[in-house]
Amino acid sequence: MSPTIPGFTYRRVRVADGVSLNVAVGGSGTPVVLLHGFPQTHLMWRGVAPELARDHMVICPDLRGYGDSDKPAEDCPDTYSKRTMAQDVVTLAKELGHGRFALAGHDRGALVAFRAGLDHPEAVSHLACLDILPTLDMWEALHGLVAAVGFHLYLMAQPPGLPEKMIQASADEFFGYFLDVWANRPEAIPANVRDAYLAACRDAVPSIVADYRASAGIDVEHDRADRAAGRRLAMPLTVLQQDWGAALGYEAAALWGAWAGDLKHLTVSSGHFMAEEAPADIVEAFRELLTR
Repeated sequence: MSPTIPGFTYRRVRVADGVSLNVAVGGSGTPVVLLHGFPQTHLMWRGVAPELARDHMVICPDLRGYGDSDKPAEDCPDTYSKRTMAQDVVTLAKELGHGRFALAGHDRGALVAFRAGLDHPEAVSHLACLDILPTLDMWEALHGLVAAVGFHLYLMAQPPGLPEKMIQASADEFFGYFLDVWANRPEAIPANVRDAYLAACRDAVPSIVADYRASAGIDVEHDRADRAAGRRLAMPLTVLQQDWGAALGYEAAALWGAWAGDLKHLTVSSGHFMAEEAPADIVEAFRELLTR
């Protein structure tokens, strides 16, 4: 049996034509939505969600294309745009009775959360982004040999066909590689959870690649349009990330400051999977954010 978040109930919620999300819900109080990253599912929040559920209604979906959520075929560039996926999240919250909510995301989920904050300021009261740069800034920061750390971004940016075939040919090795090298504490992802992540990714290669492909195309277009229009995040924002700027030659807080007025930027010592490696620190940061 696949592991679950203790004390949470599970349901499927329709968010668009032909798309329903698998979602874990627990607790009561003001709502907090938590979005997972790659190569994970909603299970990455298993150490954070129960603690937040002491004071909040906590909603943990699998993103479209991931986990046990639906995986529509990539029939246009917008199918897996972060704008579309952000709309999924807003619709999900409304279907659960919440027109306004706090939102946190990690990795791919943080890109969705960032887009939701820009597109739906009336819905997102507080925002937290874990270990990302906004899509446009990410591509501009990658250059030269140091960009090799993001080889998967370039692989999955290619037209449909080759990247899917290459990844499907060695799916467990491909996805397992990131689980191994991105963690400072690999033991923070126990064997049963690791197996669940690999099984979920193995079954979702086309949609995962489509998500990444969108970030090399339509998502960049959306960010460029917002930058040109001077659009910024209106809600309090907390960003937690590793010190990638030191390696890649950028000032992360300055890049984020261009997008947000009320910003708290924190550099963490844990690995990429910080919600699993240091859940107490993440809970503390989220609770502080919710008081701003």
